[in-house]
Amino acid sequence: MQISVEMELTRIRDLSKAGRYSEALAAAEALAAAEAENRDALYLIAANQRCLSRAGEALETLQRLEQQHPRFSLLYQERGYCYMTLGDAPRAIDAFLRGVDINPALVASWTMLERLYRVTGAAKNRAAAAERVSALKQLAPEVVHAGVRFSDGDFSTAQSILRPYLLKSGDDVEALRLLARIEHQLGVLDEAESLLETALSLAPGYVAARLDYTRVLIDRQKYLRGREQIESLLKLEPGNRDYLSLHAAACVGVGEHDTAIDLYRRLLADATSAELYVSLGHCLKTVGRQHEATESYQLAAAERPGFGDAWWSLANLKTWRFSPKDIEQMRVEEATKGANPVDRYHLCFALGKAFEDRNEYAESWQFYERGNALKRAESRYCPEIVEANTREQIEVCTAQFFASRVGYGVPDADPIFVVGLPRSGSTLVEQILASHPQVEGMQELAEIQRIVLEMPTWSELAPEDFRKLGERYMMETRAYRKHKPFFIDKMPNNFRHIGLIHLMLPNARIIDVRREPMACCFSNFKQLFAAGQEFTYSTADIGRYYRTYLELMRHWDAVLPGRIRRVFYEDVVEDLERNVRRILEYCGVEFEPACVEFHKTERNVRTASSEQVRRPIFRDGLFQWRNYEPWLSPLEGSLGDALTRYRE
Repeated sequence: MQISVEMELTRIRDLSKAGRYSEALAAAEALAAAEAENRDALYLIAANQRCLSRAGEALETLQRLEQQHPRFSLLYQERGYCYMTLGDAPRAIDAFLRGVDINPALVASWTMLERLYRVTGAAKNRAAAAERVSALKQLAPEVVHAGVRFSDGDFSTAQSILRPYLLKSGDDVEALRLLARIEHQLGVLDEAESLLETALSLAPGYVAARLDYTRVLIDRQKYLRGREQIESLLKLEPGNRDYLSLHAAACVGVGEHDTAIDLYRRLLADATSAELYVSLGHCLKTVGRQHEATESYQLAAAERPGFGDAWWSLANLKTWRFSPKDIEQMRVEEATKGANPVDRYHLCFALGKAFEDRNEYAESWQFYERGNALKRAESRYCPEIVEANTREQIEVCTAQFFASRVGYGVPDADPIFVVGLPRSGSTLVEQILASHPQVEGMQELAEIQRIVLEMPTWSELAPEDFRKLGERYMMETRAYRKHKPFFIDKMPNNFRHIGLIHLMLPNARIIDVRREPMACCFSNFKQLFAAGQEFTYSTADIGRYYRTYLELMRHWDAVLPGRIRRVFYEDVVEDLERNVRRILEYCGVEFEPACVEFHKTERNVRTASSEQVRRPIFRDGLFQWRNYEPWLSPLEGSLGDALTRYRE
């Protein structure tokens, strides 16, 4: 069906180009009747209505289009043409400006703006528009065309234009930068980084490319390099708000939260922003200033009531309770036609928590389920890939494989890896350990995952390679440390890479924190993660992932006996001191009473459990999932025998 739709759109465009507007309009209306959500069909209806001197009808069509696709730049360009037809220059200017704000590559809109500014006598604005037209005309047509497609969200078409062009003109820095921006939007960060490095090698002074490069580095959690880049830009323009905001994000990444807080407050003093209020709130929450964090999130929601992240950030404090007025506001925003899907699923998760706190579990479940469905729809997670990777690791990483590689890696015993599934109690174990004067909690580090992505065939590496990887890990993590003997890397997904960790760092401690399957999986289902953990947005995916986790951990236990210390969350809750002693003994440090009173330890905590570990241990979370038992039979079925064998 999709091919026939594209063919019909092409036919309609050809009819319009030939001046056969009535035929084109009839065809576009027929297509829109069959494909009600098709953006291009509605756009072509409006364009042909205008060409038939029916500008009023065209404006009504464009209003419908805006409700469905408010970020489609060509609709504003077409609206500008309609107002020009009607002789309304001010509205035409507003429409064209809206179009180029979304899509700076609209040459036709800039050309119309230049003409309109000439008529209205706005010489300065006319000169600026003329400059933009001149700049765009200097670009290759392929880059301009791809830029239009990119700005309107048609990434695949933009890629298909740029890739063949770059094969012919590989030194076009604009094309390299644009393709990098597309890859960044699609989450292909390593490719985006490589493209921008190439662009900057060709044009070191290209500030816009360096800014994009900084954004990619920060999204790749390469915070030190990102900070170096942004500091070089700040030397050129110390007051640039984009640079200061990225500088704050880089400081957060390296744990300099006080500096980040000062930067965010400085930015907010000049101009309010819902996004900046949320970022400030996250910093304040991390350092334990919950009251100030709450105020910052509330200011974000007041600044932009439809900003879902503000409401979810309040819910994610775990201690906040929404008022009936808050709940009604969130309901209205979530139900608003044309609401951004990202805002919608943030609002759904917030409403799920709001109704859970009111013990209205049926209503809560509906919103959790809706939020997860929206999030899963945008995800590219494929459980088959994870399961295939697990099978491959099991086949390759045998006992003989490790026996033939004794002595690999570096001897450093500093790292303590805390692995498992998210929401399993790993933050609690980290807080217990980080309460010891010899142990530093460094939270979820991305270094191991980055190594895996860069060296997918690590099982074939030579002894020297594993030594270098171990040295690299120790060097890259040193930037986050404060010179205590031991440090914690709490990236839960590292359970998938225990074989590599063992060969890189044979003396590192590895603690697997495990939680009862129904409690753990449901806790994941109702948690909206800032990034990653894509398996958590479907009960079927969560159940499969938990089983895969058990399968791989059973394998590591078999081929690396005694290497991993298992800690059950429920045991820690039931007998805290005994389990604290057991954990500390495994890590090779003396018992410390402060570890039992972990909630009194002041330290930065960035995970979803940040406020929970600042309170004494509680049993409430053990059975919360039972409130949703009527809706969890699919999860129970997906888990299968994992419900009993998780204790093995």
